[in-house]
Order: sequence, then C-alpha cells, then structure tokens
Amino acid sequence: MARQKEDIAAISRELIEDARNGVFKPVYILMGDEPYYPDLVCQAIIDNCVDEFGKDFNETVCYGADVTAEQVVTAARRFPMMADRQLVVVKEAQMMKSLEDIAIYCNEPLDSTVLVLLLHKATVDKRKALYKGVQKIGVVLESPALRDYEVPGWISGYYRKRGLQIEPEAASLLAESVGTELSTIAVETDKLLKNLPEGARSVTVADIEKNVGISRQFSIFELTKELSFRNAPKALKIAAHLGTAAKFAMPQAVSALYMHFYRILKYGALLQRGGTPSAEDKAAALSGVNPYFYREYDTAVRNYPLPRAMAVMSLLCEYDYLGKGGDGGAATPDQLLVELVAKILNA
Repeated sequence: MARQKEDIAAISRELIEDARNGVFKPVYILMGDEPYYPDLVCQAIIDNCVDEFGKDFNETVCYGADVTAEQVVTAARRFPMMADRQLVVVKEAQMMKSLEDIAIYCNEPLDSTVLVLLLHKATVDKRKALYKGVQKIGVVLESPALRDYEVPGWISGYYRKRGLQIEPEAASLLAESVGTELSTIAVETDKLLKNLPEGARSVTVADIEKNVGISRQFSIFELTKELSFRNAPKALKIAAHLGTAAKFAMPQAVSALYMHFYRILKYGALLQRGGTPSAEDKAAALSGVNPYFYREYDTAVRNYPLPRAMAVMSLLCEYDYLGKGGDGGAATPDQLLVELVAKILNA
C-alpha cells in the first residue's frame, strides 16, 4: 500500500489511530523531505506496539549507521518472547549501506514482527525491490516538504486541530519567522501556548510578535503588501531594514517576492478573460492565499497589469541570480534588496 500522493496529514492520523488500536502492518517505510509526519507515525508505533513490560525483550530500536541489512533481517525473523509481537525500528535508515538488501525479508515477513524503516529527509529508490516489496505487504508513507506558500495554510489547519484560531496575518508572520520545518512550527506553537493567557483561543499578530520575536512592520509579508499597494516610502523603508537583519538571505526574499508576483500575474490573466471569475478559478489563480487577502490582490492587479507584472518577474529572475553570487559587483544584500524594490515600484 503506497501512500505518498494523498493527504499526508490525514493518512498519518489514520496510521496513528491504527497504532493506538493495536492494528499494524508487517513493514513500514516512513520517509520524505519533511520528517514531521514520519516521526509522528514512528513514535505512535513505538508507543503502542509493545507494552512497557515487554520492551526489554521485544523491542529493538537501532540506527542505520550502526547496523547492516543482515542484522536487521535477523532481528526481524526472531520470534517474540511471551508476547504476540515484537517491534524492530531502524531510525535514520538512509545511513545503511545495505538498506536495499532488506527487500529479501519482504518475501516472507513474520506475522509476529513489526518492522519500521524510518528515513530522515530521504527516500528509498522506488524502482527497486525494497520499495515494491513494502508496497505489497505494508505501508510506504512519503512526506514531501511544504513549499513556502503552503506553510501559512498548514499553520492555520494545525491550530484549528488544537482548538485555536490564528489570524491569517499571524499565520503568515509565523511562517516567515520559522520557515518550512513543521517540527519547528510545532515547537514554537508549544512555546507560544505557554505564554498565552489561560483560556485564550485566538492567536493574533501581536502574540506572534511578542512571543516569536519577529516584527510585522519589517517582514517580507509586510513588504509584499506595501508593494501590492505601490506604497513606495513604506516598501523602501521595509526593504532597507530587512536587508540588514541578521537572518536575511537574498534568495529567500526573492523567492517570496517571485511567488507573490506570480500570483498577481496569474490573477491578472484570469481577470483579463472578462466576466466575474468563479470561486474555483480565483482560488486556483491565488493558490495558497487565504481568502482574507483577496482584496489585496484585487488592488495589486490594478497596480501591476500584465505587462508590468511580467517586467517585475523578469527583474526577480535577474536579482535571483545576483543574490546567489552572480555579477552583483560590490553591492551588499541590503543594497540589492532596496535596488530591487525600487525597480519593482518603477516597473
């Protein structure tokens, strides 16, 4: 059963619920560029597969750099002691030189063994026998990394599942601060909740600014907003401040601006067809944008009609090259960002 093209969050919840109910497959491959969900599923299996009294005898947790495929297969073929099943977990399995050789075990797995191969920010070769063998008898969970523009939506959903509401602007600000690592977002959320007033069920921009240590006033999120409205003084001020920040990186800034203007370009092309776009078409053009921000894009497409938006996209490609060490001369990152913003405003 291959599980990589579906809703990873929903599949992971299902696998975790199965583990809590004592339902297991013979072999699991938990992998992908985003380790958050594979780690959650692995921990749920460890917590529920073998009871506390039997862990000393029937639970083996090892690391890929320390074992061979032969040792793992031998462990998996042992029978449990005074229990219905045993658990064998290989963490960081991508470190094994002979990982693919575990495929032989998939031909005759023991009903009494649960074997988990947990890869950290890596995947197995889908063309080879191990992947195909586990597909037939067990579970392959592949968790892809989220793209930058997908993170605010993930944060909003994560907070809802925890019984909280987070303002769209606050979700965007948190995403900008912590990046795309879901485990980091979870850790920052736990720290944030400890500092919220007891009983609080809503998270605001002020909460993020106070507890996470980022200012909305000087953020990429705010820069894109001021560019949408062609507010030159504020946009240039934000750019000058952002460029001197300790964590500033020009490629990441250009990437965020590129996604913003790509949406403006797609939305402008949609509106140029004439008529009122359907909600589905609008959502597709503004993929990853919370409907709360649609009004901003209504203004942005007026300020950046298609020829101007295309000129901005060309500028961003140029400055992506410069920001990655291209022929930028002696310009510093903050100077490059201010220069880029000035050119966008005058495109």
